Amino acid sequence: MTTNPARGPVIAGLGITELGKVYGRSAADFAADAVRRATADAGLALADLDGLLTSSGVTPGVGLALQKQLGLRDLRLLSQMQAYGSTAGAMVQCAAMAVRAGMAETVACVFADAPLKEKTPASAAYAGARGLSGWDGLVTAAGIAGANPLYALAARRHMDTYGTTSEQLAHIAVAQRAWAAMNPRAQFRDPITVEDHQASRMIAEPFHLLDCCLVSNGGIAVIVTTAERAAQLARPPVHVLGWAQSHPGRPLHRDSDFGLVSGAAQAGPAALKMAGVAIGEVDVAELYDCYTFTALLTLEDYGFCAKGEGGAFAAGGALAPGGSLPVNTGGGQLSSYYLWGMTPLSEAVLQARGEAGERQVPRHDIVLVSGNGGILDHHSTLVLSPHPHT
Repeated sequence: MTTNPARGPVIAGLGITELGKVYGRSAADFAADAVRRATADAGLALADLDGLLTSSGVTPGVGLALQKQLGLRDLRLLSQMQAYGSTAGAMVQCAAMAVRAGMAETVACVFADAPLKEKTPASAAYAGARGLSGWDGLVTAAGIAGANPLYALAARRHMDTYGTTSEQLAHIAVAQRAWAAMNPRAQFRDPITVEDHQASRMIAEPFHLLDCCLVSNGGIAVIVTTAERAAQLARPPVHVLGWAQSHPGRPLHRDSDFGLVSGAAQAGPAALKMAGVAIGEVDVAELYDCYTFTALLTLEDYGFCAKGEGGAFAAGGALAPGGSLPVNTGGGQLSSYYLWGMTPLSEAVLQARGEAGERQVPRHDIVLVSGNGGILDHHSTLVLSPHPHT
């Protein structure tokens, strides 16, 4: 693997389809649309791609066949990846290593999903139960089916251990809705208050409705290439300075640290070390927020605040517009759109480019991006910047 700066990995294109309640299109159609948009955004043609990494959500169809749907030939890199919400970051990491090593020159990374159906409640999209054998069978038999109650257990343990409150979680939802109000793509833009959060119906104690992410249809793709090639392309390059993953594999039984520590505690510091920056140098954080609690735990594990102080940190106004740490500046998955790990990644690219419009933060030299998958089972971290390594 070369360390030639000219081969340093960058994100050179971003493609975002229509998002939200968009019906009548398959996940594969969204994926193809997103790749075409990202390629055009970079000023490239589809024929310029020599790598394709794909991932789909709860609806299938975004896989190796996308190559043929797009008419791509003679690819040097092709794979379907799945680590749930951490996949977007993992795809960029794989593409970054490929272009830096000379295995490929221009790689599209795409995620798409189409779980929403007309005249069907959004909750039905993620209503599937866990497996029915072994430990999962016991969990399901106890009535714990789906992500909501399991994340609720994690949040309750954090509350019982550190005194974190529902009102503190509410401040995360309120801050992100304030950012979403400035994002034309956001599904929910009307302001909310802590009182609105507390009055919203209970989903799985301690989670209210406004603690939980949206459900969205759509697709997002990014183009990863070398710094040398990106210098000749249409959009400002976003340099991928650091990356890391962590897959804790913690079982849900006594003596684990489930709900207290996530994979961000390992992946965050490792990615920052690779980038050569400290946590205090981060200007913007785009965090995976399937629940308010996920964002809170990631803030602690990255080191933005001490363990157990995430609630107070959020309640102090740090995350909102005008706060000391802009977090989820597009509204995140709570208010903007839910395209798994592509939600924080897409907003990070816009911020690093300086193209986020009304919500653009003035300082965006270092942008930290997280992805979370499973029930705190998988984590990916990226460190992005409009500037190359110094």
